[in-house]
Amino acid sequence: MSKRPAFNGFPRETVRFYRELSKHNDRAWFEAHRGTYRDRVLAPAVEFVLAMGEGLRRFAPGIVADPRTTGAGSIFRIYRDTRFSKDKRPYKTYLGILFWEGSGKKTENPGFYFHLEPTRFMLAAGAYTLSKPDLEAFRKAVVHRTRGPALAKAIEKVTGRGYGIGGAHYKRVPRGFDPEHPNAQYLRHNGLYAYTEGKLPKELYSKELVALCLKAYRDMYPIHEWIVESVK
Repeated sequence: MSKRPAFNGFPRETVRFYRELSKHNDRAWFEAHRGTYRDRVLAPAVEFVLAMGEGLRRFAPGIVADPRTTGAGSIFRIYRDTRFSKDKRPYKTYLGILFWEGSGKKTENPGFYFHLEPTRFMLAAGAYTLSKPDLEAFRKAVVHRTRGPALAKAIEKVTGRGYGIGGAHYKRVPRGFDPEHPNAQYLRHNGLYAYTEGKLPKELYSKELVALCLKAYRDMYPIHEWIVESVK
């Protein structure tokens, strides 16, 4: 049996591909460069997913790291859904990868997200958008006598490490909940996640990217853990 390739970083052509795609976001250009996308974006992304899966399962054993490139796996498809958008550009100009925990549709589960585009690098952990049933469970947990304080402690721990908290969506606390509750601000969320973002790190082009991501994901893990234990 042949040994799978080791992840040694994304090649610089990965970033170059997305930079050029942002200038030529049309089918003709993409088809002319499909080979580059396959070999210099998808191939290293698959290696990255496999390497990250091994690392993430050391502290999140239930995580799914699926190397399929059809969109059903961890790597999001490059094709944009333009059916209900005024923006008809056919391709995403970034690479998105999700490692999730739970059954069913991957985007309805909490997980760890990797985002790469020419001018921005982001890592996140938690749930970007909660489904309606999960949102109801989330709100109850936010004000629960033990889960509520556990959330506050998790957020304090993660923000103390320098990470941001996202997911605020609604202007008001939903009806039926106390707007004076210590956790009231989180009742206005439709998701909850920790994140860090900035310029492309030098580690992007080496195997050290795995360690960099794992360090951030471990730091943000209390948010993911709280959602898994309190909502899912």
